[in-house]
Amino acid sequence: MKRILVIDDDPKITRALTEFFNPDHFEINSIFKGSKALRTISNLCPDLILLDLKLPDVSGLELLKQIKGKNSDQQVIVMTGYSSAQSAMECVKEGAYEYISKPFHINELKKLINKALNKAESGEKVKNRITESLDLHECKDELTGQSLEIVEIAKLIGRVASTDASVLVLGESGTGKELVARAIHRNSPRKDRPFLSVNCAALPDSLLESELFGHEKGAFTGAYQRKLGKFEQCDGGTIFLDEIADMSLLTQSKVLRVLQQQEFERVGGDQTIKVNVRVIAATNKSLVNCMKERTFRVDLFYRLKVVSIYMPTLRERKSDIPLLVENFIRKFAQKVNKQIKGISDEATKLLFKYPWPGNVRELENNIHSAIVMSKGNVLLPEHFPIFQEKDQVLNLDLETIKEDYSKIFNQIFAPICNKLFCTSEGKVYDQLIWAFEKSLVEYALKYCKGNQVRAAQLLGISRNTLRDRISKYKLSP
Repeated sequence: MKRILVIDDDPKITRALTEFFNPDHFEINSIFKGSKALRTISNLCPDLILLDLKLPDVSGLELLKQIKGKNSDQQVIVMTGYSSAQSAMECVKEGAYEYISKPFHINELKKLINKALNKAESGEKVKNRITESLDLHECKDELTGQSLEIVEIAKLIGRVASTDASVLVLGESGTGKELVARAIHRNSPRKDRPFLSVNCAALPDSLLESELFGHEKGAFTGAYQRKLGKFEQCDGGTIFLDEIADMSLLTQSKVLRVLQQQEFERVGGDQTIKVNVRVIAATNKSLVNCMKERTFRVDLFYRLKVVSIYMPTLRERKSDIPLLVENFIRKFAQKVNKQIKGISDEATKLLFKYPWPGNVRELENNIHSAIVMSKGNVLLPEHFPIFQEKDQVLNLDLETIKEDYSKIFNQIFAPICNKLFCTSEGKVYDQLIWAFEKSLVEYALKYCKGNQVRAAQLLGISRNTLRDRISKYKLSP
């Protein structure tokens, strides 16, 4: 018979489990206070513990540490009604088998319990991770959110942080790929060693090679003295290679050697330098397409992709906007010395409606700008530049711009072009022209209430051309 101990001040959880599990195969026990947990665990020796993160007398996270400290093989599933990226990361890092959010479906919980029990039965050990907890108040640039997507990423970070595995972080610009890299480093045994970031797209290839591997005096014109590269400076720590798809094939081969053998030579030197560096790389491009075009090495791709993490766009995790806004207000209000209490409901609604082509970075910049522009202690729609730009598009004087409609389209296309450039390389022109022509013909027909002669006259095309477009785009005549 399997023993399950529920540590939760909500008796409904215990009742549901008691009703759902066969009493001949499962023994369900429960306690409502964390202070009694260790003694109960010692007496009961449960096969599995369901632990609530918010207990009335002690911290669930601290109790988890104590449980795993006593027995690192003890299987613990953490439950919480207040999920967040940071708590998920910490719980998994401390050895929790899983971290789940309330409310949950009892069938899903049953599957999870059976998996945890099978794991315990097979004798697999959950490695006891670093015991130092994060100081959330000191982490200024932390992964923020409580959406399912971010919580899953935080759990993955908690699992891989204690290893030396290379990590490839994928996602659009501005999604927070460097925050993932910093979170991995901050929760790893390397946390007291350097973390260095290099933007591979910001430097020409000759300078990038010197930046990464260093150079000897006289290696090239202007090399007046020896320079240590980032890999050498980062010995024992973590290096973050951002926009790695923009790195040349020659430099890629040298990075591959560091990954394989942890050694390299400085530019212009012949001394082999040994290092111990963890590599985390990121890109907003499709490396699969880059490999097809032979601009990215296949062997380097698989060396980097020991673990891959996809950062969702802000459009995919809009539920995190209030938490992000709160975080940015706290961050920038202090910097500009303003007492900002919050943001109006109207402004919040507009933030949810906006498509955020620049993702979290664009949101952060807009909150910073709004705080600077605000005159009171509440952020209003008129304080945000993105909403003002939208109004400017709607209020543009057609007489003033004459026939230069690009001024309008520059602003209309801005929210969608970044997304298209990241996901539709080589197809953007055809996609936009096709979509624009279809929308224009469709709107002209609607404006003329289906009168094709009038619509053709307004568009300045022949009726035959209009009919051809109606057929091409399968529009209702």
